[in-house]
Amino acid sequence: MKFVSHFMKHPLVTVVAVVLALSAEISGQNPSPLTTDKPAERQLNLLVLGDSIMWGQGLSEPHKAWYQVKTWLKENTSQDVRETVEAHSGAVVGVKDVPWSNDAPLDGEVSSAVPTVNHELDRALRIYANPSQVDLVLVDGCINDVDIRNLLNAANSSDDVKRMATEKCGLPMQALISRVANSFPSAHVIVTGYFPIISEKTPNSLLMKAMARMFYQPGPKPAKLKQKDLRESLIAVSRTWYQASNAALGDAVDKVTAELATKGSRQRVLFVEIPFAPEFSFNAPETRLWSFNASLLRKLLAVLTLGRVTLKTNDEKLRQRVVSCNERYQKPANEKPNQRGEREYRRMLCRYASLGHPNRKGSAIYADAIVGKLKSLIAETGWLREQTGTRPATAGP
Repeated sequence: MKFVSHFMKHPLVTVVAVVLALSAEISGQNPSPLTTDKPAERQLNLLVLGDSIMWGQGLSEPHKAWYQVKTWLKENTSQDVRETVEAHSGAVVGVKDVPWSNDAPLDGEVSSAVPTVNHELDRALRIYANPSQVDLVLVDGCINDVDIRNLLNAANSSDDVKRMATEKCGLPMQALISRVANSFPSAHVIVTGYFPIISEKTPNSLLMKAMARMFYQPGPKPAKLKQKDLRESLIAVSRTWYQASNAALGDAVDKVTAELATKGSRQRVLFVEIPFAPEFSFNAPETRLWSFNASLLRKLLAVLTLGRVTLKTNDEKLRQRVVSCNERYQKPANEKPNQRGEREYRRMLCRYASLGHPNRKGSAIYADAIVGKLKSLIAETGWLREQTGTRPATAGP
């Protein structure tokens, strides 16, 4: 694997692995049984689909955005809320009708592309006896399809990033959102956006410089860029990603809404743009993203020793994730030298998986943005309309 061998030659990756965190990871928590002695109208059913952002990478359960939304709903509707969480770290959007292997991590903190978000939807449909009883679906997706390495490569232009965002967050997400809305005919569906990873408020530190150089992958005719140019390019890439992904996701939601309107459906699919100031980006003064739990001296030592001095992340699930990563990537029998390098590389990325994900304050931004949409919904009379009848088809448009 060319990419892996390249990084194995550069131990600094143990430090620079930072933002790779946003890429990948699996199966969400096992859903609890949906049987209850309470009348159906007294319980709200919440379904959570998506990648590591919706899963809540690095967060203990009470601090995850979906859990905060659940708590708010319970307090403001006086109804119990039963959640089913299928989201997990690393999920790509994928397409329907593609089988997946059962060899997937049990811990949602561990990166895995499968089950895809479409697989998550399939799993959820097997859980609910009556899909029309699902009241709210929270879903995100497409950053892993774009690939975080593309968002950290200063060689990419804003046009490149806009094209990738439009391609991966447009039609694939439109098809997924349509499947979700048609599969759960009574549910409101809230689709959340992403955030800029790096901004002008991200310090131009040794770590930043090392990261810019490490992820720089020029084309066949590379231009000679100065360190300042690399940083400026990364800032532009992040800004374009934020704007272009929001535009593509918003457009996907609008098209599904128009499709549903032709069937006489009310407005029930909504896009939530996440307000994320430059000060909130990675390592910025008021960052809302997980980083390293280390002093400036130790960070410098990690850079100067090319990664031989290791760092710890400052998230809430570090210990649990390290155990899960060690189990996932334990040494198999008869391992070959080249296989060992790749396994150790993946285990290292797994340990650093929280980096660049929303911390407790960042998660609160997501929860507040979602709740802002819900406030207008629950103010409407009859916002919950349970449909009865046969099980809906799950096919997309």
